[in-house]
Amino acid sequence: MKKYLPIILFVLGLGVVSAAIFFVVKGKKTETVQEDETALLKDVPLNQRPVAKLIPSDDGHWLKLIIEKLEIDAESLDYELLYKLPDGRTQGVPGTVSLKGQKEIERDLLLGSESSGKFRYDEGVEGGTLTLRFRNDKGKLLTRFSTDFRLLSGVKSLDSKDSKLTVKLTKAPIAYFVVMETFGVPQEAPGEIVAGPYGLFASDTLTLNGSIEISDGTLYRWTGSAWSDKDTVDTGIFIGVSSSE
Repeated sequence: MKKYLPIILFVLGLGVVSAAIFFVVKGKKTETVQEDETALLKDVPLNQRPVAKLIPSDDGHWLKLIIEKLEIDAESLDYELLYKLPDGRTQGVPGTVSLKGQKEIERDLLLGSESSGKFRYDEGVEGGTLTLRFRNDKGKLLTRFSTDFRLLSGVKSLDSKDSKLTVKLTKAPIAYFVVMETFGVPQEAPGEIVAGPYGLFASDTLTLNGSIEISDGTLYRWTGSAWSDKDTVDTGIFIGVSSSE
């Protein structure tokens, strides 16, 4: 038996090495497939991207999801709102919409849960991510967009998460605010966009006093009908436009 022991150990060792190589190769193959899938996603020009908004409710327990300018040729849209609780847990609000010619959709997203007509609200939510996935009639992913958002209240700084849009108020309003990227723009910009688009949305219509800046380019705000380069502090969609001729 002893004279066969080296052979047995050799065979066992060979098996362990082969298994290790198999899992390493499999892992690399899976990673490559995921990268290929990402590379195959449709690249949508900025002017053709949807415009997404998250409007907070007066109590901060709901976010109204508004998606405008749905020009992508897709059969359905998946949306997913993820947010973190103070204890570190992540909660999600998913949904699917059949497009069929729709140009705008609205959904009320609860930051909490509902059972038999009773609501439980998640307190202390300060932000998360919003992801949109567009699919064809066979369910294949065509393209996706994702952004971080901040949910703010009782503060004088309403900055985007990447700090490229900075809003400093003279006093903290009694309202909830969301700061996020909007993916697309309502109308073609007056120049090359070098920052944004960012959205600043409030739970109430109010007058804001303070200063607003964007990290790159000249700041423009969408007034609802046109782009304005007046540096008035207000809610809306903001972009930085290249100042070079």
